[in-house]
Amino acid sequence: MMKECMIQVICGPGKGKTTSAIGRGIEALGAGESVIMVQFLKGALDTEHMEIIKRLEPEFKIFRFEKSTIFFDRLSEEEKEEARISIRNGLNFAKKVLVTGECGVLILDEILGILDEGIITLDELCGIIAQARQTETRLILTGTVYPAALDAYVDEVTRLQTRFEQ
Repeated sequence: MMKECMIQVICGPGKGKTTSAIGRGIEALGAGESVIMVQFLKGALDTEHMEIIKRLEPEFKIFRFEKSTIFFDRLSEEEKEEARISIRNGLNFAKKVLVTGECGVLILDEILGILDEGIITLDELCGIIAQARQTETRLILTGTVYPAALDAYVDEVTRLQTRFEQ
């Protein structure tokens, strides 16, 4: 039986994109898949808040490569340059995961954000999508800004919008 190779996007100005992606990952665990999530633009891994997810290891693993605990958009230009290097390391790790077929589901949380920040190009993102299809890895991409140029490359787009801010 051929694995489902679906490219899904969860985007929009609303809250809950990461939570939705984690939920889809947990659903995949129930189907016997392993899940790797690489997070971008969120700073260093906050172990206190990720304790629950850590309990799902080794079937569900989360990685962050940024060293600062501060979100990317709050960094100085010098700190952003250092963060860009860490983000590229995370991107290279994600590409390696695809090449090795290490998981059934790869979640690239805020990859659309690093596209929007100019850290990754649209061509590079399309290359990652092509690699996922080739290795039959389900790919879940998240971020606020969704470029219409991705329409030809993805299978499903879910847009979240928060109606009321608290």
